[in-house]
Amino acid sequence: MRSLILSAAAAVAIVFGGAAAQAERLTEKPLVDAAWLSDNLDNPSLVVVDIRSLTKEGSPYDAGHIPGAVFAPYGKFGWRAKVGDVVGQLPPVDVISARIGSLGIDNDKQVVVVPAGQNSSDFGSATRVYWTFKVLGHDAVTILDGGQRAWEAVGKPVSTDAVAPQTLAFNANFRPELLATADDVAKARENGVALVDARPSAQFRGEQTSPVVARAGAIPGAVNIEQSAFYDDQKGQFVASDVISGLVENAGVSKDGDEITYCNTGHWASVAWFGLSEVMGNKNTRMYDGSMTEWAADPSRDVVVPE
Repeated sequence: MRSLILSAAAAVAIVFGGAAAQAERLTEKPLVDAAWLSDNLDNPSLVVVDIRSLTKEGSPYDAGHIPGAVFAPYGKFGWRAKVGDVVGQLPPVDVISARIGSLGIDNDKQVVVVPAGQNSSDFGSATRVYWTFKVLGHDAVTILDGGQRAWEAVGKPVSTDAVAPQTLAFNANFRPELLATADDVAKARENGVALVDARPSAQFRGEQTSPVVARAGAIPGAVNIEQSAFYDDQKGQFVASDVISGLVENAGVSKDGDEITYCNTGHWASVAWFGLSEVMGNKNTRMYDGSMTEWAADPSRDVVVPE
């Protein structure tokens, strides 16, 4: 099934690749702060995408959002999809492209992704959406560091006026080099590619397991760098490049070697991917979208309990 999606993605890239112009980026940084966003909020090429999830209390967007932001909640908008029996996958490229276009985003727009920013797992919703834009060939994307939490912490205004965006054409230029398949992972060790497991250590060691993962343990040869180490929950911000370099060194992973991050469903893995690729700057980093949900479902693939 994954091969079918990749084939479809390649076809989309061929069809749209020549037409997909790159936006003039307002920033080259993967993270921006509230001051930068406030200064650029009136720029017509900027689209702020509020991806905060719905809660028992209702919609956080309705309660107050960054003025002008469009709403695309992480769990409901369709940023991820079930493909075959594997949850949390990148949707077919034509499908996710149409959804992005419905937010008023075309290839000329600078996108700022805004999560709640409460903790590392929540921030993973932003890194996953950021990765989605990148794998679709859209570089003009950044994340508000600390999310809505950071915006409100410095007293920036919020609005309760809902934004109904005009649908535009978003044309993907798919980048397969950012996405690792199960076959890539299976060949990783013999090809000298490091596997970085971004799950909590208890899951890595097989002491706990996710309900969507068939077997406890890890992919053979993987090292563990927990996704929570990449985000400071107390300060509400992503950690600095030198901190990530320390995490990589402690794990025995090269700072510039080929790497694949994974977790259970490709959510926490996006936090590690973002830290390694975008903040530390190792562009040889890919993410295994299927992660342990896909890997452990096939009994022919080894799962080990690291010592």
